[in-house]
Amino acid sequence: MYYKFSGFTQKLTGSASGAAYSPQGLKAGLPAESPPMIFATPTKVVSEGVSTADHMGKNKVPELQRFFQKPDGVPIHLKRGLSDRLLYRTTMALTVGGVVYCIVALYIAAHPNKK
Repeated sequence: MYYKFSGFTQKLTGSASGAAYSPQGLKAGLPAESPPMIFATPTKVVSEGVSTADHMGKNKVPELQRFFQKPDGVPIHLKRGLSDRLLYRTTMALTVGGVVYCIVALYIAAHPNKK
C-alpha cells in the first residue's frame, strides 16, 4: 500500500502508487537557470598543468623526522631551540599565574569583608 500526506487532515492517507510518487509540493524538472559560478577564474585541467609538484616545493618531512626523532634527551616540544623554550616558559608562567589567581579569588570569595 502507498501513502501520501494529506494537507487537509495533516495525516498520512492511503493512495495509488502514482500519487505517492509525486507529492503535491514537489515538481519534477530541471532548474530554470544554471547556478552562478562561485569562483571567477576557471579551473585548469590536469593535462594543462606543467607538473603536479611544482607548487609544493621541496619535501621537508624526512629531514624534520630525522631532526625530531634524534635521541638527544630533549623533549619534542623543546627541540627547536630558543623560541620553543621561550614559548614553553611563557605558557608555564601564565598557567602558574592563573592557578594562583584562582586560589586568591576563591579565598577572597570564601572570606568576605565584615562590616
